[in-house]
Amino acid sequence: MLVIAKFKSDKFDKFMGWFQSEEGMGIRKSVAHVEQTVPAFAPDKSYTLFKITVHNEEKLREFITGNNPIAKDIYDECIDNINLWELSKVDI
Repeated sequence: MLVIAKFKSDKFDKFMGWFQSEEGMGIRKSVAHVEQTVPAFAPDKSYTLFKITVHNEEKLREFITGNNPIAKDIYDECIDNINLWELSKVDI
């Protein structure tokens, strides 16, 4: 899956600090295979893109909608919106 998270003004560093914390890593591990995550960041830090390998889609949806009870405060403070795409192989 591909995730694009847009940040509220000047909240990139705060969110990424939390995202890499023990608490953030715990949530990430409950959703996807962290070691397979591929990140990319906008030069102006207004958004980030992650290619993730999901193993618990229900928990992913809970997180990206801002309904995860552990992440709700940081989500509300830092995230403007999140979009999610399901990717599939294209044979050429």
